[in-house]
Parts: sequence; C-alpha cells; structure tokens
Amino acid sequence: MMHRGFKQKTTLLTLVCMLVLMIALVGCNKSESGGNNSESANGDWKGQTLKVQMIGNFSMDSGTDPVTGEKVKGLDELKKEFEKNYPGAKVEFIIMPWEGYVEKTQAMLTSGEADVYQMPGIADFAAQGLMEPLQPYIDGDSQFDLDIFIDNQVNGWKALGPDDNELQIFGLPFLGDARFIVYDKQLFDEWGVDYLSDNPTMEEVMDKAKQMTGTNPKTGEKNYGVYFRGDWSSAFTLVNLAEGQNGKWGEGFAWDEVKFNFNSPEMLTGLNWLLEMKKYAPEGIMSNQGNEKWLTKDNNIAILLNQGPGDLVKQTYAQGLEDRIAVVQEFKNDEGVGSLFAGSPIAIAKNSKNKELAWEWMKFATGDFAQKFIFEEQGLMPAVKSAFEWDSVKEVDHLMNPIFKAMSTPYTPRYPWGSSQPRFILQSEIEAALTGKRSAEDALNRAQAESTDWVKNR
Repeated sequence: MMHRGFKQKTTLLTLVCMLVLMIALVGCNKSESGGNNSESANGDWKGQTLKVQMIGNFSMDSGTDPVTGEKVKGLDELKKEFEKNYPGAKVEFIIMPWEGYVEKTQAMLTSGEADVYQMPGIADFAAQGLMEPLQPYIDGDSQFDLDIFIDNQVNGWKALGPDDNELQIFGLPFLGDARFIVYDKQLFDEWGVDYLSDNPTMEEVMDKAKQMTGTNPKTGEKNYGVYFRGDWSSAFTLVNLAEGQNGKWGEGFAWDEVKFNFNSPEMLTGLNWLLEMKKYAPEGIMSNQGNEKWLTKDNNIAILLNQGPGDLVKQTYAQGLEDRIAVVQEFKNDEGVGSLFAGSPIAIAKNSKNKELAWEWMKFATGDFAQKFIFEEQGLMPAVKSAFEWDSVKEVDHLMNPIFKAMSTPYTPRYPWGSSQPRFILQSEIEAALTGKRSAEDALNRAQAESTDWVKNR
C-alpha cells in the first residue's frame, strides 16, 4: 500500500510540475510576442488611449511609394502591433506636416492634445517645462538599455529643463539623420578626376569641383562641379565649414550662457569659400533649383554638399545608380568630430495622463519592429545599432555605412539654436552675402550682433 500511495503522489506531483511548466511557457510566449511587463501580459491597459504626434509624410494606410512604385505599409502597422502587445490599449496618431511644425507643436503641448511627440525642437520645449524627464523611467526599467542606440544619438538630444544645471534626457532617438557629402563617380571618371577622399578637406572639394565645371569631355554636356542650397540649410553648411577648421558656432546651451562665434575667422573663411564655390554651381542654388537632374541617369552635378539621407537610398536604386553614387563625410575637426546632429527624438508630454503607457510606446518605437518599419517602409533612417545587421541594410551598405558613421560623429548635443531665431538670422545673412547684397564680413558681423541681441531680449 505504501508503494502504491507513493506512486500516486509521484504521479500527482509530476502533473502539477507539468502544469506549472506550461503556464510558464505561455507567459514566456506572451513576453516574446512584444509584452514588456506584467501589465501588458495581464491586459491592465484597458481603457487607456495613447495619442502620438508624428511629423512628416506619414499615412495611416498602405499606399504606393512615389519613388519606387512599390506598395508600402502605413502607420496602421505600428498601431496593430502595439495594441496586440498591450491588450486593452489603443493608439491614435496625429500626423503633422513639417511646415509650421514648431508653432503647431507648441499649441498642441499647451492644450494637452497628445501624450507622445516627435520632437526635433526638444531644447526649446524642455526649457519651458513641457516635457517629462526620462531618466527615472530609464533607471526603473531593467528591460531597457541606452546602449541600443547608435553612438552619440542619445547625447545629441539632451536638453535642459527650466530648473536643470546639467543636460538631461527628455527624448529618445527615433528617426536618425545626418549630413554628409555625396558625389557621382561616373562624372569623376568622365572628367578623369580622382574620387573624393572618405574625409575630404575644403581644399580638395573645391579643387575637384573646379575641375568638373564646364563641358563634359566625354558627353559634351554642361556639368557643374558642386551643388549646395544657398537658402534653407546654408547656416548648417557654414557652421560645418568652421568645424573643418577646428572652429565652432559658439558655446553654451542654456540661453543665458550662449555666446555666438558667427563672425569668427573660421566662419569668415567658410563664407568666402562658399562664395567661391558658387562659381561652380548652377544658378538656382538660392531657390533650391538647378539640381533637377540629380539622382537621374542624366545627372550633371559632380558633388553635393550638406546632404541628408532623405530618399537617397531609394532613389539611387530606383534609378539604377547604385554603382555611381558614393557618400563621404562632411568636414571634421582634428578629433574627427563635426557636422550637424539631426533627426527626431520622441518625448513624453509633461501633462500626459498616460505616462506609463507612453513609456511603453517609447520602448516599442525604438525597438526593432518599429525601427525596421521606418527604414524598410518609410525610407527613413533608424537610430539603433541592431540596424547594422539587418539584411535590408546590408543590401545597401556601401551607402548606409558612411551614413551611420556620419550619425555617430557630429557635434553633440544638437546646436541649441538649431530650431530658433539665430539659425534664421544667420541663414538670412548668408543669403545676403551669396546674392551680393553684403560682403561676407559685413554679413557675419550683422548675424553676430542680431543673434546676440535676440538672446538678450528673448
């Protein structure tokens, strides 16, 4: 009898162990499917609606890519995945165009229209006390690690809150971006000019642009050695030229500590360089014209300055130019640092009533599912290191590798005036110099004085 009872107890114990194991496996499967904590697994998000603001050419529904002609998925893909992983939660997107995004974001934050924001102007909004500090969430979440991001991406978006003495994390990198130099190898071959170095100097770029301006010796067509925008991005182009000479835009981050170097010797040399380079560019650079043939088989421009990823990869392959187009770095200082830090972080509104769910969205949006979506479906740059190993990136790595390098070597944090009035003051004065209304020296002195006054009186 003792032997039989022992067998029954052993059988019962075995069944209990199997049941416990099955429950554990179900729990693991839920976690692997995207749930990040017990709340998501238990469906404790019921009744919570998260409002997420996005800036750009996003669409909720699937559509046709205007560049490639292929079908691409819309934001509904992210909505379905997030809601699947966080049972009970609902996501609503508020899509905003880039035009006037600063003013529109300000109005939305003030009225509490969204919980999570795409936030390229984070320095200004954090200083107003409108954004939630993220360090407590990072410290309290053992499943989250800042090391997932490409080097310098986190530091680039640090900002100061109204009571902070040191830079803090208010946003996580979401859309990566960078600035670099792009050139057409076929035009270099036709002119018999050596390709650009991986890290070219100002002298090298000017010399080669000069050599390739005129009538192409092979095609008989008119070629231009260089193209750069004389309007919208000119301030950042000029600052990078100063960086290539070991100069800087200035110093400080908090507005009461900012000091500009807009009229420094390095900036003056850079603006005179642009005035000379204008001779080798199409006439339309002041109105973003003259580059209509760029990234086509009939391209007539050898070098483009201060370029971003945009549709570079998609357009290059759609036009069959993958063997022609190459990317090299913008100008760096002696420490290998330089160029504009760009892109978009995501941030939580201080007045959000769904901050815990908002934090879960932050992790989801910076995870591989969402990051692959923005690259493979939207053609935007990911901000995470895991992208280095994606098949979709490896297929185009001759373009993506230098872009990733550019993303990891800019000046950080982002210029605090990058979305503020001093940027547009400097831009306006550069335009005045490029159109012959003022000398380079006079333009930069005016930019320095007006920007300094603006900071004092803001």
